[in-house]
Amino acid sequence: MFGFGMPELIIILVIVLVVFGAGKLPEIGGALGKSIRNFKKASEGKDEIEIKPKKDGEDDKKA
Repeated sequence: MFGFGMPELIIILVIVLVVFGAGKLPEIGGALGKSIRNFKKASEGKDEIEIKPKKDGEDDKKA
């Protein structure tokens, strides 16, 4: 896997955890998963991508 072993992946995970915090990790993972799915769809030649509109009252900053 790109020459990364288990120790390197653990170090990267710890750095990401420190930078973004534990609360943001599920959001980052979801966004990354959607991006990968959309990239795969685009590379297969499909014209549709997944776009989820914001609901009313929903904003980017959650306290």
